[in-house]
Amino acid sequence: MRLRTVLATLTAALAAATCAGAGPAAAGTHAGRDHACSPAVSLDRFSDALDKTTYQGIYTGNLSALAVDRDGSLAALSDRSALFRLDRGTLRPKGVVPLADASGAPLDSEGLAVDRDGTRLVTSETEPSVRRYSRDGRVLGSLPVPPALRVAPAGRAGANQTFEGLTLLPGGRTLLASMEYALAGDTPGIVRFQTWRRGGDGHFRPAAQYAYRTDDGLDVPEVQATPDGRLLVLERGFTAGVGNTVRLYLADLRHATDTRDTGTLTGQPGVRLIRKTLLTDIASCPSLGATARQPQPNPLLDNIEGMTVTGRAGGRLKVLLVSDDNENPAQTTRFYYLRIRV
Repeated sequence: MRLRTVLATLTAALAAATCAGAGPAAAGTHAGRDHACSPAVSLDRFSDALDKTTYQGIYTGNLSALAVDRDGSLAALSDRSALFRLDRGTLRPKGVVPLADASGAPLDSEGLAVDRDGTRLVTSETEPSVRRYSRDGRVLGSLPVPPALRVAPAGRAGANQTFEGLTLLPGGRTLLASMEYALAGDTPGIVRFQTWRRGGDGHFRPAAQYAYRTDDGLDVPEVQATPDGRLLVLERGFTAGVGNTVRLYLADLRHATDTRDTGTLTGQPGVRLIRKTLLTDIASCPSLGATARQPQPNPLLDNIEGMTVTGRAGGRLKVLLVSDDNENPAQTTRFYYLRIRV
C-alpha cells in the first residue's frame, strides 16, 4: 500500500562500503558476520543496489512483493504494474514484464506467488483481486473473492486495505492471501487471512478463512509460508517524526477457527485466532552502517513490504525482505538478507 504521509526529508549520504568481489550491481551491499537481531533472527547483510534506479526506462522501486521463480531467479513486484526478474545473487535486473487487468488498466499490485506451472499469481488491492498471469504478462484468469472482502460498497473492506500478502502453502494445493487491515464491523487490528484450495481440475476455489490479531497500530503487508506449513508474517506501521515499526512473527494456522461464515469478528466466544510468536523487531537488528533519509528508530529501517524464503543454511531459513520506497526521495529501496530459526 502506498503510504500517503508526507515524510520529512533529511540529508544523508549512503554508506560506500561494498562486498568484496561483488560486481557492479552489488554496489551499496553491506555485509557482516553473525549479526543477531534476536535469538531467532540474524541479519547477514543489506543492499541498496536498486535504490533510485531504472531498467529499460522503468523505475525499479515501489517493490511490494518477492518470490523465487522456477529458474532460481528472483521475481520482484512493483505496485505500479511491473514485474521484474532479478539475478538472485547480484540483484541485477534481467527482465521486466508490464501487468494490467483484462481491460488493459493498471493494477495496484501488492502480492505475488509463483505457481508450480510457472504462472504468476498477483493480487491487486483495489477490488481486491487475485489474477493469474503467464510469464509474458497475459491475464489467464482470476480467482473468486468472497463478497465481504471486497471494497465497500460491494463489501466491507476499505480502499487500499485489502490483499497485501500472498503465498502458496507447501504442496501447492492451498493459496493464502492476507488482508492488510480489518473489515468494517470487525474489531480493529483483527485481519482476515483468506485461503483457496486447488481442486482436481487445477482451479483454486475459496476455502477456509482465519483471523489474525496485529499489534496495536500495525498492519500486515506480507505473509510467506515456511516449509513446515506455518507462516512468516510481517507487521508494519509508520509514525511521522519517528519512523517505521516492522516486526516479524511466526504464525500457526492449526487450531485457528474457520471464520468464513462469521459475519463480524468482535470477540465472539469460541473464535480462536491464529497463534503468533514474535521472531524479531527489525529495529533490534544491527544497522551495519545503514543510513536513513528520514527519522527512524534504526537507520536500517524503511517501509518493508516484500518477503520470500530463498532457501536453508545451517539449519535456518534464508529470508529476503524488500522495502517499498514509494518513489519518494525520503525513502529507500533496500533488500535485507535474514537467517531465521523457526
